[in-house]
Parts: sequence; C-alpha cells; structure tokens
Amino acid sequence: MKIYPFFIPHEGCPHRCLFCDQHSTSGRAFRPSPEEVSAELDRMLPPCGEGEVAFYGGTFTLLDAVQRDGYLESAAPALRAGRVAGIRVSTRPDALGGDIASYLRERGVTTVELGCQSFSESVLRAVKRGHGPECIPEAVERLRRSGLRIGLQLLPGLPGGDRHEAVDSLEQALALKPDFLRIYPAVVFRGTGLEDLYLAGRYSPPGAEKAALWCADLLWRCRRAGVPVVRMGLQGNPALDSKSMVAAGAYHPAFGQLVRSCLWLRALRRIAFDQEISVRVHPADLSDARGHRRANLEALRRERAGFSIVPDPGLHREDLALGDRIFTLTELTEFT
Repeated sequence: MKIYPFFIPHEGCPHRCLFCDQHSTSGRAFRPSPEEVSAELDRMLPPCGEGEVAFYGGTFTLLDAVQRDGYLESAAPALRAGRVAGIRVSTRPDALGGDIASYLRERGVTTVELGCQSFSESVLRAVKRGHGPECIPEAVERLRRSGLRIGLQLLPGLPGGDRHEAVDSLEQALALKPDFLRIYPAVVFRGTGLEDLYLAGRYSPPGAEKAALWCADLLWRCRRAGVPVVRMGLQGNPALDSKSMVAAGAYHPAFGQLVRSCLWLRALRRIAFDQEISVRVHPADLSDARGHRRANLEALRRERAGFSIVPDPGLHREDLALGDRIFTLTELTEFT
C-alpha cells in the first residue's frame, strides 16, 4: 500500500520517553500545518489511488481537538475524491480512551499504529513510558471493535531488555493478531535520557550486528505466524546517516538487509551439501542471500571453496535450490 507520510514529531505526547527523539528519526524539525498538508496532498496525490495519508510521530489521539480535527480535515477532500483510500495515524496504547476509536473511524481513519515498544512492565518502567503492558490488549480490542487495521511497534534492546524479552514481547504481540508489525531495535540518540544512562555506564544497547541476529529470530517468528513486518530498523535520513545524532545502538542504513541476510546465512549453512556447491535463488533474493556487501558469500567461500549463489527466475521468492532439491527459507531457519 502506498503511504503518503506527514510527521508531527512529539505533538500530543504527554511527556518524553527516555529513548525518544522524533526530530532525528523523522528528519523533520517542525510539524506541518493542516494547510500545508492539504496543499502537499493536492500536489502529490494521483487522480485515483488506494493509498493512505499517514500522520506519524507524536500521539495523534492526544492532540487538542482543533489540531486533530484540522489534520483529519486536511485529508478529507482527497478521501472524498477517491485520491486515497484512508488515513493512518500513530498513537500510544494508553491514549485510546472513551469513544476515540469510533471517532477516528468516522473521520476516515483506516489504520492505527500503536507504539507498544515492549510487553515487559520493567522495561516500560525503565524508559519512563508512562503505562504498563496491560493497556495494550485493551487498546487493540478497542481498535478492532471499531473496524480499524492495527499495526504494533516494538523496540527490542531497551534498558532491562535482552533477547529473551524481545522474543517474549513479540510472542505477546503476535497473540493479539495485529495486521502488521514494525520492529525498531534500540538506538541511543544524543540529548536523550537514554544517552544519560549509556554515558553513566548503566545501559549498553546491542549494536547493529547483535540486533540483526535478534531481529532475524523475530522476523522468522512473524513469518511463521503469517504477520507482515513492514519495517525493520529506522528509515535513514541525513541526520542519522551522518551519525551526528547517534551515540550508540543498532542504527544501520541497511538494517533490514542485515536482518534478512542473517536468515539467508543460517539457511545456507543448514543445507546438506554433497558434491553440488552452487545454490540457486530467485533473482530478487540474490542480494540478501549473498549478504550485505557480499558478506554471506565470502563467509561461505571460506568454509567451502568455490561456493556460489546464482539467480534462477524459475524459483519462487525465498526458495533455495540445490541440484534438484528445493527448500524454503522459513523451514531452514527455524529458531527455538
């Protein structure tokens, strides 16, 4: 689905969580006005489309009524004209009281993304999230009763969290049967409370390599459950790529590929090789199978001289063929 995003960093948020710097993650210093949103939509939207206008960042359902109505009204003409199919907003699990979910549905909202971050009470307390995990199922149920699509966001690697906590939080998220997930491993931004903990030696986040291994496990579990992961790791922007705002943690401009490459390397190492040393994959999977900057291919060639990974357009995506045998990526990458 095509998304037309607008960022309203920190707007409506009741306080600042220790990990959060939405100006850096969005690359936007200021929020657009409803009038600016309307003008930009008129410029960018096709005459007819099935996408969603998205308001990311902040806590949309805690905006004051005038601001909230202004943003929804800015997208209404495009919605009525069939230039988009709906509106998407992001909010907190504890910000869906009263009849707000029904209100959103009536105003054209079709998808709500919930920033859950973790299902661990101790992790949420450590980052001063301001709510516990018990409100997450309640929020999901409110949204589901209103007929809204639901996305959940998780942040593995926060203070007090480890690989076990990441898996446990994911399994609890999957049990709620969301329509999709976003998984953003923790990044320490300069000027945040999380950086204070890091500099004081009270917190050590996983780096990109370790976080990619964790997230490969999470991605495999999502695929087994049939729940799409629409994003792994933060979207790059100049501030993030320059590392000027990143003190530590799992930021990498190609983090999603690092995760997928971990799955492919695990799968390729589990194939029982005989004499054949050339594995075939769909052309669209070739880059991930070979690894970021061909790291998988080089590692496997050190283990088995002459090893190669070649494209085969006759295969399905995420199939591996060795001679006349065909395997699937999911079956070869099982985690326990």
